[in-house]
Amino acid sequence: MNPLRLCLHLFLAAGFSAAVAAERPNVLLMVSDDLAATLGSFGHPLAKTPQLDALARRGVRFDRAYCQFPHCNPSRASMLSGLRPNTTRVTVNADNLYQNVPGVVTLPTLFRQHGYATARCGKIFHLGVPAGNESMDDPRAWDFGTPFKDERPYPPGRESAVQVKTGNKQGLPWQEIPCADDDLVDGNFAQQAIAWLERREAAKPFFLAVGFHRPHLPFVAPAKYFDLYPFASITLPVEPADDEADIPLPARNGAVGQYTMTATPEQRRAAIRAYLATVSYMDAQAGRVLDALQRLGVADNTIIVFTGDHGWHLGEHGLWHKRSLFEESARVPFIIHAPGARANGRASGSLVELLDVYPTLCDLAGVPAPAVLQGRSLRPILADAKAKVHAAAFTQARRGPDAQNWGRSVRTARWRCTEWDEGRNGVELYDHDADPREYTNLAGDPRHAGVLKELRALLAERVPAVQ
Repeated sequence: MNPLRLCLHLFLAAGFSAAVAAERPNVLLMVSDDLAATLGSFGHPLAKTPQLDALARRGVRFDRAYCQFPHCNPSRASMLSGLRPNTTRVTVNADNLYQNVPGVVTLPTLFRQHGYATARCGKIFHLGVPAGNESMDDPRAWDFGTPFKDERPYPPGRESAVQVKTGNKQGLPWQEIPCADDDLVDGNFAQQAIAWLERREAAKPFFLAVGFHRPHLPFVAPAKYFDLYPFASITLPVEPADDEADIPLPARNGAVGQYTMTATPEQRRAAIRAYLATVSYMDAQAGRVLDALQRLGVADNTIIVFTGDHGWHLGEHGLWHKRSLFEESARVPFIIHAPGARANGRASGSLVELLDVYPTLCDLAGVPAPAVLQGRSLRPILADAKAKVHAAAFTQARRGPDAQNWGRSVRTARWRCTEWDEGRNGVELYDHDADPREYTNLAGDPRHAGVLKELRALLAERVPAVQ
């Protein structure tokens, strides 16, 4: 069999149609900032996200997808380099991937080197928001890139029933603005992405990356998206009164000042409402880009990946931020639609990591993947939703005053095990079969000493201690 026929045979055997195999596929990568698994398709009871829910129904929805570091720059540097944070040494927003790993070839740079037209609209590599400072963009990656516009000062907002500040009580900042979608940055990013698609050089396949700012703080969105969530419909999570009793100190609410929510219950409900409003706003903008693919006749040959850079807490364990190693912070929504994939329309419970984005897109597009990549292609799962490529997913974090406490966590199909400072400052073990909200720390239970030992050994092997 000649090489061309062999490639086509392998492509079809993996569950893809001959029509898709006939030409180089386009790529649309969409990344939302600080997005927990708060989409309707991922089971959130209130979230109104019809556009991404529709994408999940026609693609493969990954219900157990995990970031490698729940902080913007570390997570994005890992995903876009295909390297774990231990390798990139990017663990805070100020760390520079290109200084730490000289000669690193990032995902969009590789596609550009292989003949793809590349464009960035919004935040793909780290950009401080809302001002757009702290830019960690890869200058070699893009044929076209939009500047991150500071949308402040915001247009006048309408009066809310609950104020952000009440006396000395401070809630998370939000604002309801009677404005058009394009008056805020996510609408502008969608507009710019569509304009680029319309004028691009059609002879080349494209790699378009759209990075939405929302639902990152401050929770600002057009007022119509707040109207989707009546205040009376918002409830606070009900948790055990002694939830913190078995949580190690570095993981607790209050371990770092910004993680402490001192607001009133009404302000907390308002923060949840505002977060959901910004998620719905982001969903609508993603839908505009997806609609443009259909209108321009390129949807049938475009691989679509949607995800978030990490999760976010909305009061679980008393937390109102990211950078924890609980499920809500480490887990991300993740959808892939590869035209012709046999598993399209299915949900997968297989463990996957954001590290897998790079090798997966290389595999699907026929772009040679660098040998240094530390993730795995998800093509087997796109062919069979029950397939598995990982036995575990790994996430790291820094917590505590001056971020001096290092955490590392492993998630298997049943368990989450977390160590703080190699166990010197605490160990956690949660049984997701019995305790999916991670309320009962079993690390001190002798009945689980065997599994704890096994998982801690796995952490030491796969996520070496930071020197």
